[in-house]
Amino acid sequence: MSSLYQLTDTYETVMNMLYDDEVDEQVILDTLEGIEGEIEVKADNYAKLIKNINADVKAIKEEEERLYSRRMSLENRAKRLKDTLEANMKAIGKTKFKTELFSFNIQKNGGLQPLSIDVLDVNEIPKEYLIPQDPLPNKDMIRWLLETKQVPWAHLEPRGESLRIR
Repeated sequence: MSSLYQLTDTYETVMNMLYDDEVDEQVILDTLEGIEGEIEVKADNYAKLIKNINADVKAIKEEEERLYSRRMSLENRAKRLKDTLEANMKAIGKTKFKTELFSFNIQKNGGLQPLSIDVLDVNEIPKEYLIPQDPLPNKDMIRWLLETKQVPWAHLEPRGESLRIR
């Protein structure tokens, strides 16, 4: 059986034969019939492979979701335990000690000190403390506009195509 690439090349050759007056029409029809049968078998095999791969992808996604859920559960449990330990250490005033296995110490966080902006209107902040930004196009609004009329500064691109196997 020919490969899909070979079948495509043969099909193109037959297409070229259609424009050649010296080639007998029956030869073209016989060749086309043979190619179509092989292409259909190849397409079935491709579809089987695609379906198997998609099933594997689905199973992997489900496992990722299960593992993500499990990880989040464990992370939350560890955070609750740490918060409880910290709260109890603060409550009894014991903020630093060592055991045989671990050292415990409640200390200030590093990095930049947290900042809170206390005004609701950004215009109340002096301009030298603001980040200037260029305007960005609102693509949803432009798409909505183009559904009703044409404008010289934008257009909708044609939709793409894709193979669907059901």
